[in-house]
Amino acid sequence: MDGGVEVAAESQVLELYERFVGKRLLFIAGTLLLIVVLVGVAVTLGSANITVGQAYAAVVEATLEKLEAAVNAMMLGRLELHFAPDFDVPSKYEKIVCDIRLPRVFMALVVGAALALAGTVMQAILRNPLASPFTIGISSAAGFGAALAIILGVSLTRGTIWIVAGNAFVFAVLDALLIYGISRMKGATPETMILAGVAFMYLWSGMTSFLQYVGEAHAVQEALIWMFGDLTRATWLKLGVTSLIAAACIPYLVLKAWDLNVLMLGDETARSLGVDAGRVRLASMLFASLLTAGAVCFVGTIGFVGLVAPHIVRMIIGGDHRFLLPASALFGAALLLACDTAARTVLAPVILPVGILTSFMGVPLFLYLILRRRREYW
Repeated sequence: MDGGVEVAAESQVLELYERFVGKRLLFIAGTLLLIVVLVGVAVTLGSANITVGQAYAAVVEATLEKLEAAVNAMMLGRLELHFAPDFDVPSKYEKIVCDIRLPRVFMALVVGAALALAGTVMQAILRNPLASPFTIGISSAAGFGAALAIILGVSLTRGTIWIVAGNAFVFAVLDALLIYGISRMKGATPETMILAGVAFMYLWSGMTSFLQYVGEAHAVQEALIWMFGDLTRATWLKLGVTSLIAAACIPYLVLKAWDLNVLMLGDETARSLGVDAGRVRLASMLFASLLTAGAVCFVGTIGFVGLVAPHIVRMIIGGDHRFLLPASALFGAALLLACDTAARTVLAPVILPVGILTSFMGVPLFLYLILRRRREYW
């Protein structure tokens, strides 16, 4: 009799777990589908009216033409192949789609995913729902580095494309290293890291304000535009660098999903389960900071994505980081792409910086989440 009850209980638990996993996988699949739809919409909207068919035809034709050229170059003239189709897509459409819109669309996806994932990790390791790349000063440090290059011409890197982006990246990483150093000296507790991050956030913001006060008007205006957050200057080269940084950081953070789940239970519980809370917290903080630095160095400071996206996803699928991390990254990518598409079209032909739109969107949405959230989320 008891055996039958135990089997029934185990069967019920297994069924509940399968429903638990199925709901989360369904959300992830739905978000992927949403991204595909948004990409199709985003590449067609703009000053030139391009249909979805023309956009995809332009991408296929340009890709096969480049592949054809590469193959023929390897053949060294011994044999010339022609396999690229001709879809009769105007060359200007091909240039608009492949050289202007696609880099911007993919940059929005990568940056949105990076910021959302970094925000999710920071909220977990600091056990604070307000933690984000902004709260601990990383974005403020990147803004100061950019302002230093734009207003005073002081740069830690060389090359036109790298002057502003390089400075922003270096100072964002410097902020993370300073927090890391203080946390190592005083103990890597969430309170220490949050207080250090807030202190450095005000430091970088004050130094940026000083540069704006003493700088020339045109340079200050350019620095302000950079700090609004904008995807207009996205190129394939910048996208490649940002993607490489993301590819180097994301696997480590995803593999630490179980440790992040344990950290949410408290340091004492983590130690009892064999998890070195301090080491996991510091390592995850460094990787999340590097991920954020790579995301903002080319596009400027884009707010609220790293704060709001994890909360929305957590309210839908719960706080299990095995599913929360990839789901937050995908949702953040979709959210930023949707905001950037709206920023390009809502006041056309004027193109708004996407950072302004995310702030307008983020404040009321975040207030709504605060009012509606349930205590068991944290």
